[in-house]
Amino acid sequence: MKTNALLCTALAAVSLGACVETRFESPPGDNIETCDARWKGLWLGDDEKPKDSNTAIFVDEGCRFTVLDQPERGGPFKEVHVAVNFVHTDGKDYLVVADAALKGLVKVNPVYGIEPMPERSFFIDRYVVRGDHIDLFAVDDQLAARKVIEGKLEGSVSKTPSELHVFIRGDRARVLQILRRDTIFNAKPQLRLGKVKQSVAEFEQAAIAAQKKAKP
Repeated sequence: MKTNALLCTALAAVSLGACVETRFESPPGDNIETCDARWKGLWLGDDEKPKDSNTAIFVDEGCRFTVLDQPERGGPFKEVHVAVNFVHTDGKDYLVVADAALKGLVKVNPVYGIEPMPERSFFIDRYVVRGDHIDLFAVDDQLAARKVIEGKLEGSVSKTPSELHVFIRGDRARVLQILRRDTIFNAKPQLRLGKVKQSVAEFEQAAIAAQKKAKP
């Protein structure tokens, strides 16, 4: 799995700076937490073997959320801390990431077509923890766009044959209400993460060794 596929799906369920995205003006509500203990550990895309992976997510005992990324195959991994928040409401769980929190990881373009430009915006993902697996559900961008166009959600939509940019307006209370009342997430998970019983050092060493061994 490519780095952006795992990282952007896990953190925001979009390809940041690319063609399709949904952003929110505010985070959902005021009861925002900085830790969900169920995330502690080392996580890979469920379809990957540790030795074949060049990216992973690690959440330490202090709930520090770190992305392990290998810019060059066979080379060292870099570790990038990302501020991730969690919201729990009506029995459902959400990841909330400010766009500014991802700038050290991937290119984040300004919110498209909004004047005046908001100081920040937010990506929201729904997740379900099932033992040693976490399923992540992306916003259904087409559905969110349709709801804005129909006036069911306040916001803006910019669409061309190759791009779709959705911006959903609302203060904290309104965004929380949207999560509670509107079905805007895909019904099927976009990504499943699996917990790996390795330390970060063991994972990195095994991946680098396997990559070097595989070289012709």
